[in-house]
Amino acid sequence: MVMQSINPTTEELVQSFEEFSKSQVEEALDQAFAAQRKWRQTSFGERAARLQAVGRALRAQKQRLAQMATEEMGKPIVEAEAELEKCAWNCDFYAEHAAGFLADEHVQMNLPASFVAFEPLGVVLAIMPWNFPFWQVLRFAAPALMAGNAAVLKHASNVPRCALAIEEIFRAADAPKGLFRTVLVPGSAVEPLIADPRIAAVTLTGSSDVGTRVASAAGRNLKKQVLELGGSDPFIVLADADIDAAVSTAVRARNQNNGQSCIAAKRFIVEAPVADQFAEKLAATVKGLHVGDPMQRDTNVGPLARGDLRETLATQVERSVAGGAHALTGGTPLNGKGYFYAPTVLDGVLENMPAFREETFGPVAAVIRAHDAEDAVRLANDTEYGLGAALWSRDIEGAKEIARRIEAGNVFINGMVASDPRIPFGGIKRSGYGRELGVYGIKEFVNIQTIVVGQPAPPAKAPLD
Repeated sequence: MVMQSINPTTEELVQSFEEFSKSQVEEALDQAFAAQRKWRQTSFGERAARLQAVGRALRAQKQRLAQMATEEMGKPIVEAEAELEKCAWNCDFYAEHAAGFLADEHVQMNLPASFVAFEPLGVVLAIMPWNFPFWQVLRFAAPALMAGNAAVLKHASNVPRCALAIEEIFRAADAPKGLFRTVLVPGSAVEPLIADPRIAAVTLTGSSDVGTRVASAAGRNLKKQVLELGGSDPFIVLADADIDAAVSTAVRARNQNNGQSCIAAKRFIVEAPVADQFAEKLAATVKGLHVGDPMQRDTNVGPLARGDLRETLATQVERSVAGGAHALTGGTPLNGKGYFYAPTVLDGVLENMPAFREETFGPVAAVIRAHDAEDAVRLANDTEYGLGAALWSRDIEGAKEIARRIEAGNVFINGMVASDPRIPFGGIKRSGYGRELGVYGIKEFVNIQTIVVGQPAPPAKAPLD
């Protein structure tokens, strides 16, 4: 099988790569397994030094790598540069904090020693998507490697250049040979990789359908997994919200990365008294977005990553319009070269429409009217997904209470949902399980090991009186 890097802006072939042979995959697994046996014995200081070197290499090569991402999947160049900076920040964050996050936790049991240790699991297989070709990988790799694990990356088949470049970055940072390996293999190779005894755990960022297959394969082999899957994130605007601020953030939250993000705001659920105002301002602002060559620094929205993705999005919009929704702006693919789709605002979206029920992976915002705050929460939760949610209101204390009732792993009040090294990130329902980032993320791929010296005695019974 040949893997092709195709520029979605021009539809031209950039480079082709041969799928790894069986012997190449075996070599990568052997190297990662051997490297992890040694790496787990290193100090946090030694690990931090290597990870900080990775961060420096990412910054030093930012322009080259950003251009590579834009050429392979169409991300606006300014956003690609920001993605590389975020990767470097994540490396620095875990280099600084991993030792504290994974310090032994002592338990008072009146014994010579009783504590909980956090030891690495082994080699983690990462199955990663194309939409954030560097961030998705470094998001898992930084904490996993600082915890003492090694990594094998199976990246999306349409970003082979980025996949190989990440391994090159680790080599440039003088990481131990094999500690991070990329394998260019098709999706059909995933289950055999999961079953391989050299793989200890699996992390996936991808669709819910792929998540079910990976979870099934990992479950059959009794291997730990973390799944960050699809999303249809609600963006709730209550009647007392700052509408101008909400609209400004909504445009960014829906159209960042050309609308191709699991945590992009997708369903804009607005209380009826301000729904017309919000929809009109949203459409007017979206009309002003610059769609074009993502290499140009003033471009806001570039192409979708592949032609089939544009076709799927167009069909979802067409079916929603046929069901009664109407486009305030956009609503069609753009003519000419490249997989461009016009930034779109659909109004009058109802619960039975694809724009409400399905994940729309592209620049399409669905405006849904809610009777009141209670109805807004009901609509927000009426989905199979549960990744992120945004809530806009001037009543912060009231919004905090409402946030607890929203079925999502992340709720941002008066802000845009985003991943951040300092806080845990992940979803519920068909958006997956497990957490990345923060202290919880680094503890996903460790053996939480209880160590006790002596024989614990049960506590004395409390007196009856």
